Amino acid sequence: SVAMPAVIIEVGDAAPHLPPRGALLGLDIGTKTIGVATSDADRRLATGVETIARETFTLDAKRLLALAAERRCAGFVLGLPRNMDGSEGPRAQSVRAFARNLAKLTDLPIALWDERLSTVAVERELIAADVSRKKRAAVIDQHAAIFILQGALDRLAHQKK
Repeated sequence: SVAMPAVIIEVGDAAPHLPPRGALLGLDIGTKTIGVATSDADRRLATGVETIARETFTLDAKRLLALAAERRCAGFVLGLPRNMDGSEGPRAQSVRAFARNLAKLTDLPIALWDERLSTVAVERELIAADVSRKKRAAVIDQHAAIFILQGALDRLAHQKK
């Protein structure tokens, strides 16, 4: 039972809400899949974990919370796919809704990372050009999650200085 819903913040405001150490779980939330990445406890490097085929929110959340518990995560980072002009379309809105729902099930802070600040878009193109069609979807989601998390880690590290 969770006493309070988790705080939902931008990565730039996340540092005060996070313990000094502890892995973070990075999520690329798509309509059909969720790419999952994690960091080391020192939050230096993001690595891929798995790609979850989306079912219901309840099942998806259960899997994510289990992964977070297994890895003793200190928080979540969700990629927020804003448009290039900064506006938020349906995809960004659905990520925000996911964050709000997830916040009701955990007290771990949920940080939103503006994907425009990372290399996600470029990376998606590169991978798509390079990987066979069948393998493509799963790999891209995981890679996107890695790039989202790595971008956020770099931003957090920069704040510490």
